[in-house]
This record gives sequence, structure tokens and C-alpha cells, in this order.
Amino acid sequence: MSTSQFIYVRGIRHAEHTVFGVNDGQKFYYDPQFGIKMAYSSGQQVKRSVIEALDMPFAAITFNWEIDKKENKASQKEPHSPCDPSFPDQLLGGYMKAESGNMTVKRRSPLSISAMRPLHPFLGGIEHPTENLTFDRSTYPDHHEVKVYWLDNKKRGAELTKEELDTWLTTNRRSLPNRAFIQDQKRATGLFVYDIAIDLRTLFCVSTNKLEPELFPEIETKLRSAGWIEGKNIFGGCLICPQTKRDEIIPALAKAIVNWRITSNQARTFSLMETVAIAISDNANQIAYAIRGELSDDANKKAVPVIDANANADLFITPIAASYIVGAIGSANAINSAEQKLIELMSNFDYENQIK
Repeated sequence: MSTSQFIYVRGIRHAEHTVFGVNDGQKFYYDPQFGIKMAYSSGQQVKRSVIEALDMPFAAITFNWEIDKKENKASQKEPHSPCDPSFPDQLLGGYMKAESGNMTVKRRSPLSISAMRPLHPFLGGIEHPTENLTFDRSTYPDHHEVKVYWLDNKKRGAELTKEELDTWLTTNRRSLPNRAFIQDQKRATGLFVYDIAIDLRTLFCVSTNKLEPELFPEIETKLRSAGWIEGKNIFGGCLICPQTKRDEIIPALAKAIVNWRITSNQARTFSLMETVAIAISDNANQIAYAIRGELSDDANKKAVPVIDANANADLFITPIAASYIVGAIGSANAINSAEQKLIELMSNFDYENQIK
């Protein structure tokens, strides 16, 4: 049985002409050392993508709304999860539920996930120049509706009739173009890394501590009835997921960690985000050494990606690595081999006898 309590994973991917988050355009932050805009996908987005890639039954979420009778308006409140770790997404993703007049339960996810960000400020980021998106009605113009409103003191007024619009266009010698533009849209390109730490101590163990509860009493009863085992870890008493269920979840989790994809980017921004390499170790420093970016001696402030076989980590390199890293030799079975390594490490941990 393995005695390592953590598994650290670093993945490097190539993203091309894409957008990680589309709610308000491509997200970015500034690197303080190099002063460069760094495109990124948040850890929350990566986590959601990993959980979705599990391809296992999800717990049902309750969406809460309130309707104001006086204002006749509906407002959305915090959604509630069942806080039931018999569902893999709850066990692995964590949960919290706090309601007035009821006990609060909270489980921290055993997966700590970083943002996906450039391997080095010079190796990935925001594309320049930015672009404009268009809505085009130049074909079949009569099929598309055009609405024009009067504006008075910056407030929208009545809609112009066709006659009023024709008169205004003729009088003012103006036209209304057949295209609408959305300005300053950003995309990301380059080599991006993400890191995941798996806490094996809590991966399949749910605390029974009543002072900071992770379980509602009825859920605890349900788990015991389903064969969850009474145990103890460094955090105190716990219930341990049965072996048969662990054997179902471990391969699914290993596959999700190395094969997840951002599925929320729009059709126009799809990128394969192909995996270049994966490093796995029980030492966080070693995965940072194994896959890194190094400043070159070039006076133009350039960097080169490095995959270092001398690091104390298991490296799984795909054939695409040769496209971006000089001398990299990959294997078509690299992703499958990384999955098997994660399965081995998670399966070998002694969840039931952590405290000797």
C-alpha cells in the first residue's frame, strides 16, 4: 500500500485561437514581472470540466427563486445541493448548504485545482490585435427585422414607423449598414498548464465530526445503510466509501483528470486544446520542475518550453509535443499510460487504515 497522502498532476496543453470563458469575453490577468496580459481559465471552470468528464450520475440540484408579490418580480437565490456524497460529483466536488433554521454542512473538495494559465508569460496569452464579431443581414435583407427608436435625453422612446424612418434617412442623407459589430473581442493562443492536487486522505472519506458536520443525519444513516465503513483519518472519525464503489469511481476520475475539455466555449472558438504532456508525482515541486518554461538567452525576451526527464516525476509525453518542444519524443499511448498511473496510485492508498 502507498504511504503518499497526495498526488500532484501537471498537464500542459496547446490552445489555439480560442476563448476559455465566454460570459464576458476572454478572462485575463497581468503578470507583475513581465507586464503581460495572461489569458486563463479559472480553477472553478477547470474543476467543473473535470467533474463533467466523470460521465457518472450527478446529484439533483435545487434551484431556489423568490417572487415579490408587490413588485411582481422573480429573483434567484442560492441553489442547494443534496450534500450527499453517495453521488460522485458531490463526493469529489464538495458542497455546502446553509439555511436559516437548519444546520450547516460543508465538505471541501479533495481536489485542489489551479487556473489553467500560460506556461510562461512569453509562451501564451491574449492574441493581438483583437477582433470584431459581426451580425450580417446583407443576404435576404427583407427576412431580417430592423427596429429604430427615438432617443430623448438618453431614454428610449417610441419606435419609428417605416414612413418616419424613410423620411429621416432621406432628410439626413444617412443609411443603416447591413452589419452590426461587437468590438474588441479577445482570443487566447499558446501553451497552457494546469495543476491538480488530490488529497487521498479525504478522497473517499467523509467526516462524521459533529462540530463541523459534513453530513446531515439522514444522509449519514443512508451511507451506513449502503455499506460505508466506519473509520478514522487524520481529521478524526469518518465514513469510508466501500471498495466496490471506489473501484467504479477511480478509473472514471483518472480518465476525467487527463481528458477533460472546456465545453462552455462557443462554436466559433472551439479548440482541441490537445494535451502535450502530463507529469505525476507525490512532490509538488517535482511536477513544477518536470514541465516548465525557461527564459532563453535571446535579447528579444523569449522563452522556451521544457519537459525535464530528470525531475522526480512520471512523465507522459504525447506525439504533439514535438511540434512545440525541440527534442521531445512522445508516445501515442501517453494519455492511457497517465490514466493507468493515476488508477494505480489511487487504488494503492490504504483508505481504511490511515491511522495505525
